[in-house]
Amino acid sequence: MRITQGCFSFLPDLNDGDIRTQVQYCIDQGWAVNIEFTDDPHPRNTYWEMWGMPMFDIKDAAAVMLEFDACRKAYGGRCYIRISGFDSTHGWEAVRISFIASRPENEPGFRMIRQQTSGRSVRYTIEPYAADRPEGDRYRA
Repeated sequence: MRITQGCFSFLPDLNDGDIRTQVQYCIDQGWAVNIEFTDDPHPRNTYWEMWGMPMFDIKDAAAVMLEFDACRKAYGGRCYIRISGFDSTHGWEAVRISFIASRPENEPGFRMIRQQTSGRSVRYTIEPYAADRPEGDRYRA
């Protein structure tokens, strides 16, 4: 089961050329580009760890790709890495694009927990299998 969050999540993984093209699109729109990573990609976990600072006023995708490659070397294979483009033309930051650019080699997926409550109501909770392991060891085969 693959994590499907953000743009392009139902497509095959993007290669470096595809990622560079999307980053250049963000730059051409005047958006700030940000790289984030996590080992807990639960849909409600919207706050991922930032890799460095958001990149403002850059003209070429090569700078972002250099930072992305450094992040991938540090966390690739055991964390999800996301690239986001932020638009500040209205005076506040708004996410315009966000996509998973790198994922762990092993994605164990999620389990659905069913709970019966009062009044014959049923609640469902989604929990990642990886959450059973300690942080930092969640995506090791």
